[in-house]
Amino acid sequence: MINTARYSRQIILSEIGILGQEKLQKASVLVIGAGGLGCPVLQNLAAAGVGFIGIVDGDVVEETNLHRQLLYTLKDCGKSKAITAAEAIMELNPEVKVRVFNEFFSIENAFEIVGDYQIIVDCTDTIGIRYLINDVSIVKKIPVVYASIYKFEGQVSVFNYKNGPSYRCLFPQTESLSSVPNCVASGVLGVLPNTLGSFQAMEVLKIVLEIGTVLSAKLLLYDGLHYQMQLVNFNRNPAAIEKGIANGLAIQRQNSAKMAENVTAATFLEKCKQEDCLIIDIREGYEEPKWEASNVVNIPISSLESYCSQLDKNQEILLFCQSGQRSQLALAYLKKEGFTKLSHLENGIQFVSMTNSNSH
Repeated sequence: MINTARYSRQIILSEIGILGQEKLQKASVLVIGAGGLGCPVLQNLAAAGVGFIGIVDGDVVEETNLHRQLLYTLKDCGKSKAITAAEAIMELNPEVKVRVFNEFFSIENAFEIVGDYQIIVDCTDTIGIRYLINDVSIVKKIPVVYASIYKFEGQVSVFNYKNGPSYRCLFPQTESLSSVPNCVASGVLGVLPNTLGSFQAMEVLKIVLEIGTVLSAKLLLYDGLHYQMQLVNFNRNPAAIEKGIANGLAIQRQNSAKMAENVTAATFLEKCKQEDCLIIDIREGYEEPKWEASNVVNIPISSLESYCSQLDKNQEILLFCQSGQRSQLALAYLKKEGFTKLSHLENGIQFVSMTNSNSH
């Protein structure tokens, strides 16, 4: 049900109405970065009634953030940005469902995080991550609402929207990734990211509502110091698109392989029932908790090298230890030795809930 009282002032707009508000309620938006740009994006999307919001950020709040990142207060310093931002926008609008990714967006987790979100909002300040977001979004066919800021200036655009130009079309990957300044190096007036973040939120709402002119194939340049705005058109570059797709697919394969290697507790319990899967406990014999099943053997990691010579390299093998760190090292070693069907218990045996039949 739509909360018509909360959203009454935007529902009365002929371009929105009840149907438009329902679109917002069903929309899912991933915001990568909960800093200067991310804070106003999150505030505006939550206030407008966007139903599902993902927040990605592995950073913590610092006092230097407070002049521009208005979701946070002094008491939040030292806390996770993603978690604190989620709490703040849920207080602003309890009807919003929020998923927190308390980690930095990277090649290793990109496809797992992006999932099936409808729109990605790029609120990062690292050029390498912008290319990563672009390439993942091309493969997933998800539009990206982009912005960046520098001192008193900023720019906004929308990439990969309805087969439109990509980030690579506008910015070919030729410049040094370390040469692009961020707020730490160049400084920023706190009002600027809040202005540009509001522009990003507007683009998100237009895409969801299917109204107005979306900034696809257009770059909005904003000079806050002299209050000048300019709209620059740019074209789709097929070669840049192909490069993004190729890179995105390569990253997707890496992500898929990594996800297949990392076994959850539920999958581990199922594997314990499969006689054709060899499960190796690589902990020392004295470590607790013990785990016994007919297909589990205890081979400490120090003995693994000599033991693996007895094994079929095409045998399905699942490794586990206490926390998942040693088993990951063992997996990497066996992979180099030519073993082909490897996985490990990602968080270790300490996080597996023991059933009555398996606990001792």
